Amino acid sequence: MTPWPIPSGPGATAWAPEQVSADPYNAQTPAAALAEPVTPVGAFFVRDHFGIPRTPPGRWRLRVGGAVAAPLDIGYDELDALDRRELDVVLECAGNGRSLMTPRPPGLPWGLRAVGCAHFAGVPFRALAARAGIEPGAVEIVFAGADSGTVHGLPTAFERSLPLEAALHPDTLLATHMNGEPLAPEHGAPVRLVVPGRYAVADVKWLVEARAVTEPFTGVFQAEQYVYAASRGTPEGPVTTVRIKSHITEPEPDAAVRRGHEAVVRGHAWSGGGVPVRRVEVRAENEEAEGDGEGEGEDGGRKWHDAVLEPPAGPYGWTGWSYRWTPQRPGPYRLLSRATDAHGDTQPPQAPWNAHGYGCNPVASVEVVVV
Repeated sequence: MTPWPIPSGPGATAWAPEQVSADPYNAQTPAAALAEPVTPVGAFFVRDHFGIPRTPPGRWRLRVGGAVAAPLDIGYDELDALDRRELDVVLECAGNGRSLMTPRPPGLPWGLRAVGCAHFAGVPFRALAARAGIEPGAVEIVFAGADSGTVHGLPTAFERSLPLEAALHPDTLLATHMNGEPLAPEHGAPVRLVVPGRYAVADVKWLVEARAVTEPFTGVFQAEQYVYAASRGTPEGPVTTVRIKSHITEPEPDAAVRRGHEAVVRGHAWSGGGVPVRRVEVRAENEEAEGDGEGEGEDGGRKWHDAVLEPPAGPYGWTGWSYRWTPQRPGPYRLLSRATDAHGDTQPPQAPWNAHGYGCNPVASVEVVVV
């Protein structure tokens, strides 16, 4: 697939990632890049906990051990020579949208752009697991990155586990390429895990170890962080499958739309676990224009209208959608979009609040002015 480069020249700064924190470096995808069917690598959001380790491919090794019959140690060239799969995958930070929650939970103040869709290529982890021979008593695979730091005063590596069913799925990849190019350091070079349909915390970057375990893993990033928790901090379960979501990429916020002229409202929608998006609905709200042609009925006297869906690039990419809208009255409008997947899950008016601000997926909105 042809890589999607970042434009240069006038206007190129609109494609630069928007920094959320400096040390460690974290940044969200610029709005202009989110309009693309595949998000350019240089514009793609970055989530980093401890700093970016830099390991040349020639020095990289992956250890596969734990509850296996034959522990395995493999280098980059040997891995890259194995049969590869290529998939378009939406990666979304579990904390995407946290800043919209009230009161705002602690953590990085992500807006709604800690997300992107990329074309990944890599070797299914199951190929290496088959070589190593997972023992019958194993229940999970723990994946460890080369990044580490101090948590609660103790040296801590970034580690996250997957149940065997997810780890051995044919689409769980040891990814080496992103949008047709070798991984960039900020995106996990030389090798990262890509687990389609799960929040990106599962996609361990700078991967150096995979070990089979016979008891559920209880590391910091598994049982303490990246869990849904109620207001009193009681864990209610781990962050796993991506929740149904949509965003609006056109028109831009505060755009001027001409009265009586057709405008196209566009965006993307996605869901987790490979579940297809089945419907996207759009609504235009104008508090001063009851019954102005937008329709009356449900949702406070204004109708939802079905958007036209585009075929996604595979089960894990996002679905483009569009809706043609001709406003009849001037004034401020709020454009809303909500997506529904094949399981019947729909974006809620407001995302349920939780103590860490994960899984925020309310109805998308953008403010425009009709002139």
